[in-house]
Amino acid sequence: MSGITRRESTALIGSALLSSTFPVRAQPAQPPIKIGFSMALSGGLAGGGKAALLTYQIWAEEMNAKGGLLGRKVELVYYDDQSSPATVPAIYSKLLDIDKVDLVISGYATVPTAAAMPTVIQHKKLFLSLFALALNDQFKYDRYFQLQPNGPVAKTEISRGFYEVASAMTPKPTTIALTGADAEYSQLALEGARENAKKYGIKIVYDRTYPSNTVDFASIMRPIKAASPDLIYLASYPPDSAGLVRAAYDVGVTAKLFGGGTIGLQFATFKTQLNTMLNNVVSYDLYVPEPTMNFPGIEKLLGLYRDRAKAAGVDPLGIYIPPFAYAEMQILEQAIKAVGSLDDGKLAAYIHKETFKTVVGDISFSPEGEWAKPRILLVQYQNIVGADVEQFKQAGKQVIIYPPELKSGTVKTPFDATHR
Repeated sequence: MSGITRRESTALIGSALLSSTFPVRAQPAQPPIKIGFSMALSGGLAGGGKAALLTYQIWAEEMNAKGGLLGRKVELVYYDDQSSPATVPAIYSKLLDIDKVDLVISGYATVPTAAAMPTVIQHKKLFLSLFALALNDQFKYDRYFQLQPNGPVAKTEISRGFYEVASAMTPKPTTIALTGADAEYSQLALEGARENAKKYGIKIVYDRTYPSNTVDFASIMRPIKAASPDLIYLASYPPDSAGLVRAAYDVGVTAKLFGGGTIGLQFATFKTQLNTMLNNVVSYDLYVPEPTMNFPGIEKLLGLYRDRAKAAGVDPLGIYIPPFAYAEMQILEQAIKAVGSLDDGKLAAYIHKETFKTVVGDISFSPEGEWAKPRILLVQYQNIVGADVEQFKQAGKQVIIYPPELKSGTVKTPFDATHR
């Protein structure tokens, strides 16, 4: 043995044996990054909440497969808010004070998000929000960012496309009926619709809200029919939207445009239940499978989501909430990587100044935390045949009639519910 003595060789062998017998203790793994939220997993908003949760889970699994963020795994910590705003403050207090989550995001929809805001503001946390209409008009919180593409003037933007399309008709409609639930989203959307009616010179001939627990929507449609408006604008939550469409057929309503701020018609459950009754109904929307909206990564995401949707018991289409829920997490991911920290203030400052590449296109934010440039769609259901859900994955069924840069077809009129 060249270069070392027998005694040295024996010592080296002994050292190696000791090393293999008593291995060096591995460094403890870093704790996961905990992202906390409430989510509607039961109650009236559960259809959207469950779809959002599945999307967050897909994102978290992708992150962890790549090694996590900042070298740490991602863990989602969430509780069912039961679609009730009353449960939300306690959930966020638990997440922040007991679970000690690193970051928080909102649940789904305006009312639960509004209920979380005071707790989030008190803790000075970054807050990405999933579909809350004009919420920061009230709170003016500089660490709040909203994923629905309403733009800085959200209250009027939600109905602007409805009025723009109507105003381009010949002859121009002159009267409108407004109705919606006595709840936060509907109230804000109707406020905006009134402002737009004045702006576009359209006379309001009916303007009433209904209780949130309403089940008899024919009693709402009868006086609207009696008012004979050219336009009927609805600001409604998921069960209401379906009930109002059915009631329009029960009563036999006709109008040049019918629909508008109808939450729920975006979900497969209501599309298949209403099927041909949807023909010529117009609705605000955010993403539909039209050729003008083929953004990079969107098809891959929808494929992943749909592969798991049936087993998870969620909306099988996934074209309303999942793209924006995933974009929300892409923004969070990009900000954390760029800042190299979970500091809420630094993350908020970065999000305010950057443009983010997402599966729903490029997103940048206004000082109020809304999209800097609005992109609310007005779509019209056309050529619906039967209740097959697969048709809603195709172009030509949910035709974009506004805005002009994304337009994929022309409006059909009237909406006629005197026959199917």
